Amino acid sequence: MKTRVKLTFPQNLIKEPIIFTMSRKFDITPNIRRARVTETIGEMVLELEGDERSVNSGIAFLKQQGVDVELVEGDILE
Repeated sequence: MKTRVKLTFPQNLIKEPIIFTMSRKFDITPNIRRARVTETIGEMVLELEGDERSVNSGIAFLKQQGVDVELVEGDILE
């Protein structure tokens, strides 16, 4: 299963290895489609690949950590 999500990281989470941790913990392969990081906010569009249960658990994990998660539909060309 592949799912695209837009992640918005608050300032206190920008330097934390949250994507790495999610990837290892739930056996998900993340593919960065777009990213923008400043000193105050981080935004990223990821394609998450794994079985449906793992991807859903990974998304729930991100939300629990304080990351805002939105599902993205269609192609990301930027």
